[in-house]
Amino acid sequence: MKSQSNTSNKRKIINDPVHGFITIPNELIFDLIEHPFFQRLRRIKQLGLSHLVYPGANHTRFHHALGAMHLMQKAITVLKKKGIEISDDEKTGAIAAILLHDIGHGPFSHTLEHALLNDVHHEEISVLFMQKLNEELDGQLDTAIQIFTDQHPKKFLHQLVSSQLDMDRLDYLQRDSFFTGVSEGVIGSERIIKMLNVSDDQLVVDEKGIYSIENFLNSRRIMYWQVYMHKTVVSSEYMLTSILKRARKLYHEGKELFCTPSLEIFLKKQISATEFKSDASLLENFALIDDNDIISSVKVWQKSDDLILSTLCKNMIGRKLFKTEISSQQFSSEEIQQKEEQIVNALGINQSDVSYFVISEKLVNNAYNHQLDRIHVLSRDGKLTDLLSASDNFNLSGFTKSVEKFSLCYLRIKTD
Repeated sequence: MKSQSNTSNKRKIINDPVHGFITIPNELIFDLIEHPFFQRLRRIKQLGLSHLVYPGANHTRFHHALGAMHLMQKAITVLKKKGIEISDDEKTGAIAAILLHDIGHGPFSHTLEHALLNDVHHEEISVLFMQKLNEELDGQLDTAIQIFTDQHPKKFLHQLVSSQLDMDRLDYLQRDSFFTGVSEGVIGSERIIKMLNVSDDQLVVDEKGIYSIENFLNSRRIMYWQVYMHKTVVSSEYMLTSILKRARKLYHEGKELFCTPSLEIFLKKQISATEFKSDASLLENFALIDDNDIISSVKVWQKSDDLILSTLCKNMIGRKLFKTEISSQQFSSEEIQQKEEQIVNALGINQSDVSYFVISEKLVNNAYNHQLDRIHVLSRDGKLTDLLSASDNFNLSGFTKSVEKFSLCYLRIKTD
């Protein structure tokens, strides 16, 4: 992949509404941004269907990737000033790794992650894209792939890309807060980055940054329940998943549906992880699918002669979303059955098809998963302490507990 532009033209500056001016550091990063694989992220919304609740949430994975890249540059500068040895190759590798960390996302980001490919996570697809790009770039992404997959000897570089306190989270919390208007999600990313350090090959936080980390965790907790798991957002995601589930069933029954060629490949056949990873053409077709493929199909499917598909699509396009109830207690089988009976009678459908219109799931989140990956605080005397022990905030331990809620989403039925 060789750009025809001269070298000087590759040192671009981008004006970002969240971080201000973002600099593209070198030719390799410029070429990655210019590649069609990365440009596709312009057409994938960062927050899936959250714009149906927060109208301003139309920012994309492209925005977020550039923002995370910007924060990575700042973090590396801070660490190098503190005497942490990071070579130019490692710096470029870390910047490329965070730039490409979400390149494997499908349409509407997390919303359809398991609707098109059941057993392949977006991180695995990101690695496949990186490997393909690495072939085109004659191995220039070797270090980036090592860092992304945690195979690099300097483990803290991977932690900058993926951990409880990575550049991914620092950008998306600030960016999502900005575009949704949910001010409770605002975090001091500049302050947090200035407090980063490395000890025993671990990414740590200087002691005086504790309060900024506490605010970061609290903001993350608020954003999950107020934005990412907002009941109407959950409702819209279940509805879109039901639409694709129904479309796939119709395809399997031999019915023809309007669809872009690349999307049709994934609807006509349930592709396994092994097939996806071994067949290069599947990755190429996945790279051609974005939000537009889904929305175009849903708009056309409104006129389908299949009652279930057309009903779901009309309601999605008209924002007549599933009614959603959230409870701390699991919904009883009697409650669910009552909703199912109402919908069966109203639409005249078979009991076996009511699952498209009634969905009950458990929602789980915790702001700080200290069992999986801990945030360590570095004291002035060089001692490392877990955040929970170092903090004087007695409420902080509550962030480690998984909060479980139960949702019941169902089609709204008009009653006289």
